[in-house]
Amino acid sequence: MPRLSLPKGSLLSPFDPWSSPLCTCPVKYSLNPYTGCSIGCLYCYATAYIGRRPSTPKRDAVRRLRRDLRRLPRSIPVNMGTSSDPYPPEEEYYKLTRALLEVLVEEGVKVLITTKSDLVVRDVDLIARGRVAVTPTITMLDARMSRIVEPMAPEPSRRISAVRALAHHGVPVGVRVDPVIPYVNDDPHMLEELVCTLAEAGARFVVTSTYKARPDNMARMRAGLGEVGDKIYRLYRERGVRVGGYTYLPREDRERLLKPVVRAASRCGMEYATCREGLTGPEWFNAASCDGTHLIPERREARGGAGIDRWLAREGPDGGPRRGLAG
Repeated sequence: MPRLSLPKGSLLSPFDPWSSPLCTCPVKYSLNPYTGCSIGCLYCYATAYIGRRPSTPKRDAVRRLRRDLRRLPRSIPVNMGTSSDPYPPEEEYYKLTRALLEVLVEEGVKVLITTKSDLVVRDVDLIARGRVAVTPTITMLDARMSRIVEPMAPEPSRRISAVRALAHHGVPVGVRVDPVIPYVNDDPHMLEELVCTLAEAGARFVVTSTYKARPDNMARMRAGLGEVGDKIYRLYRERGVRVGGYTYLPREDRERLLKPVVRAASRCGMEYATCREGLTGPEWFNAASCDGTHLIPERREARGGAGIDRWLAREGPDGGPRRGLAG
């Protein structure tokens, strides 16, 4: 679909994922506090243009953001974390994402935070008083497999605990079950269990998509997943079709992979959407946006609850001590 042309800033960039013909995201700005991404997901799409390197804080980012906000349209939502996670392990030290979030909240800008880290809960004091929604990525319940494909992300139970903590403080939360990868996290029963667990934790919305192959991420999948990676490679080589710079599986395969997610979301009372799949109609899409920007509050309001200090002192639902971000 034609996209509104937005002016580009020094730090804020119009979101346009390679001009994908299947992108249904509303108009928004991207804000990535870091260059590179230490999370290191095997399936990452962004490495095709940002490379594969540790998260490095952008220079003079706070000043650049303030300058952008003086000259760019303030009504456009800002999505933090479209190509580099805003809460990598380095954020515990640099606190750059927090500093930028302070500016955005102070200025009343609509913000969507996309992350694979439970460190986002550290900033719930800011998030809960701003026009902010959060969409963590949680691809599976299997901690062992998650550690292979998302090596520096906190284990899934910690991310689910973060959903619960954010929702407890009145923060609108959606979740990205994205991507669904054949032979990795495509078990229908496990996907349905994941979605209903997220609903119980307080997530209101789920967006899902299938793994879309690019040469660099496929090479990592084969190297990191052994025989499973070879099976994925053969499947995409034999059945794949090229769409907008990616190799997709045929529509019938993608529908089969995503159906458990949207079915469980419907059953558990959640809004749902699919991302860059070309799947339309209420069976696949019943939310006001595909990315979760519709969750962002229209006004600042006092939101929150007691107990955040106690939550921050915990590792997860078992109440044990909270370890380091990737520990």
